[in-house]
Amino acid sequence: QVQLVESGGGLVQAGGSLRLSCAASGRTVSNSAMAWFRQAPGKERELVAAISGGGSTDYAGFAKGRLIIFGDNAKNTIYLQMNSLKPEDTAVYYCAASTFRSAIIWSRDYDVWGQGTQVTVSS
Repeated sequence: QVQLVESGGGLVQAGGSLRLSCAASGRTVSNSAMAWFRQAPGKERELVAAISGGGSTDYAGFAKGRLIIFGDNAKNTIYLQMNSLKPEDTAVYYCAASTFRSAIIWSRDYDVWGQGTQVTVSS
């Protein structure tokens, strides 16, 4: 059974940084397409960044230049480094993985999801 456990969320002031972690068990990240999504109150869940099993990455427009997705195969974990945070980045952030594909998936077509971690950015 594949499981994802996120951590690293919290409260930060605008302009600050946070690093989210997503530890995977039951499947190696190097064989999986993975991604970070976020969902703000009253809004749909949106894709933030995606990474392939080989380490290729892609980002939503609002994330480019500020957020970085990367993986550590030795720890079987992916991360989302978030810099220059803005109040509009406030959301629950979810990690997602695909058990059937390793290339980047730029959609919600992931079959394993974490429980989410809250990120709150104060102005």
